[in-house]
Amino acid sequence: MPTAAHLHALDLGRFVTASPSSFHAAAEGARRLGDAGFRLLSEEEDWPTAPGGYAVVRDGALIAWSVPDGAGPLTPLRILGAHTDSPSFKLKPKPTTGRLGWLQAGVEVYGGPLLNSWLDRELRLAGRLVMLDGATHLVATGPLLRFPQLAIHLDRNVNEGLALGRQQHMNPVWGLGDPGSADLLGLLADAAGVDAREVGGFDIVVADAQESAVFGAEGEFFASGRLDNLSSVHAGLTALAGSQGAGDSIAVLAAFDHEEVGSASRSGASGPFLEDVLARIGDALGATAGDRRRALAASWHLSADAGHAVHPNYAERHDPANHPVLNGGPLLKINANQRYATDAPGAALFARLCAEAEVPYQEFVSNNDLPCGSTIGPLTATRLGIRTVDVGIPLLSMHSARELAGVQDPWRLAKVAERFFAG
Repeated sequence: MPTAAHLHALDLGRFVTASPSSFHAAAEGARRLGDAGFRLLSEEEDWPTAPGGYAVVRDGALIAWSVPDGAGPLTPLRILGAHTDSPSFKLKPKPTTGRLGWLQAGVEVYGGPLLNSWLDRELRLAGRLVMLDGATHLVATGPLLRFPQLAIHLDRNVNEGLALGRQQHMNPVWGLGDPGSADLLGLLADAAGVDAREVGGFDIVVADAQESAVFGAEGEFFASGRLDNLSSVHAGLTALAGSQGAGDSIAVLAAFDHEEVGSASRSGASGPFLEDVLARIGDALGATAGDRRRALAASWHLSADAGHAVHPNYAERHDPANHPVLNGGPLLKINANQRYATDAPGAALFARLCAEAEVPYQEFVSNNDLPCGSTIGPLTATRLGIRTVDVGIPLLSMHSARELAGVQDPWRLAKVAERFFAG
């Protein structure tokens, strides 16, 4: 019989499949929360003041919250932050290109993908089309594109080192014919059921088309695209839906867009989205500016983003004393230079949450000779002054088109998130 962790991984796979772009991830999250009784709001309407579960979507970002009975102006918040975007490629203007009888797509690199991992695999397009009248339509194709690698017969030294030019080599093929008589945007419009002539703008990315998989000697591995960071979004959705109305805090899931390119957007963690939502929640509870500051002072932010497991073939790239492994539990991410926001109080909070959830956890710290990545944690801590701790599940092949996790860790992160939301 499948374990709870196995069932959670299978549902995570379904969530990833339904979320080939950040816009789809936000929409799928809102749909799932709607099924759990949350009410989807528009930013342009008056928001209700009654306790309950609510959600709002801004472009490719989703913020959802649950207000318990008896909440007031000083009720603290428990915010789980994550991000909906993943490293990929984005369609350029005039995306239909090609030469020598091939149809190709003009794409721009988005974030920091592991380029070689995208070679020789079936890919799909997904995102949004915005019509001249302002209407937005989400669209996703089936397997459509491929970055074909040059045969070894034509590059005998390729195994000595593969060099990929972003402009020259990363142009996927999607058909045969004359680019002058083909229309990739028209294909997307047909898939969305709209008139291509009425499309005024588009945000379309490339996504892996392969389904997720559980495998390994004892089914201990989970492989999928976009685990960085849909694994955290899914954990937050699962926990929020399962803990609605519980505890004495306002539980908030903040799933931002554009983390992979710096978060500086209206739907990114450096933008005003979360601050706007929290202000409106406070207004509904009758909070003054002083009340909001007091509530934030009593609040916590759990910044959930994937981290690195130790790689058996590259152990020298890791800290010699800290070797997180798959299925060893979620990571507590620490960096002396505040690339992660975890401090001693945050570490103590996470240790307590994991103990209450009966979940093991592991510390992650970088090798001093290698630069450390960052997350939305320091950004949110800086914007709001809120106490923040950085966590996430361990991965191998981060930023690959297909990343590797343990089956146990996503489920364990969701269990810890439930304890966090319960206050």
